[in-house]
Amino acid sequence: MTPIPGPDDEHFLREAVGLAAKARSAGEAPFGSLLVAADGEVLAESYNTVLGDHDITAHPELKLARWAARELTPEAAAATTMFTSCQPCGMCTGALARSGLGRVVYAMSTEQLLALKPSGDFPQVRQEGPALYEEARVALEGYYG
Repeated sequence: MTPIPGPDDEHFLREAVGLAAKARSAGEAPFGSLLVAADGEVLAESYNTVLGDHDITAHPELKLARWAARELTPEAAAATTMFTSCQPCGMCTGALARSGLGRVVYAMSTEQLLALKPSGDFPQVRQEGPALYEEARVALEGYYG
């Protein structure tokens, strides 16, 4: 578990929760995030637009990770903190791992979120494989160094 957020963290977490409320008022799922530089400057913010955009990937964490990858140097990205209203989902966690951001602080855990949802989590999609390792590895050999 991560350390308990300090006063500055709580301020930005409240902003993320406010963005979640804004999303809900707009008819979207209530999730919000902001990206903050080390000096406290808010670099970017977003909320969930999955419904309006007809895009299952339009989560605020993913949108901000993409923004950071396009707009920030690796050094600047590493000095940022993402504040988000809820712990990032698996899709967003994967993007964040590749984004180079410094840290993520969230207001509510996934476990707490699922306790609020009448139906719980999304159903699992069956995955099968590996099926053609020898053929598939040809495209990857040497790519990573």
